Amino acid sequence: MLKKIITAMMAMTIILSSLFTTMGEKAEAAYYHTKAISVAKANLGVPYRWGGLSPRGFDCSGLVKYSYGKAGKVLPRTAADMYYKKGYRVKSLKVGDLMFFSQNKASKPSHVAIYIGGGKMIQSSSSKGVSIASTSNSYWKPRFIGAKRF
Repeated sequence: MLKKIITAMMAMTIILSSLFTTMGEKAEAAYYHTKAISVAKANLGVPYRWGGLSPRGFDCSGLVKYSYGKAGKVLPRTAADMYYKKGYRVKSLKVGDLMFFSQNKASKPSHVAIYIGGGKMIQSSSSKGVSIASTSNSYWKPRFIGAKRF
């Protein structure tokens, strides 16, 4: 009888432990995404600078790398490396997902933005610097090649 009680308690401990670990991981991911978006938004209006990694000027991947870095996540330097080396592909966007774009569907990603919800993304574009754009924007929508979550 004592063995059954101990076995049941151990099983319950394992179940509860895995439940809280999963919940903790989700909360941690939500924190990184929220923090990264806050950092990116704090840099709205910063001019575009090719190769830029700081508030003096950002290129697209520089903004994403910087914003997630401030949130405690290390990402590769380029949009292509982020696309090929980090996270997992998703079909349905959630806040904090990285959106990738290319000149055509066959080429590697050349642009990355952070999905901020409500059909909007934050990015650094050569024409507007750090700005918010619609995901259905006539320029970006046909260039969208996929999204990744981590």
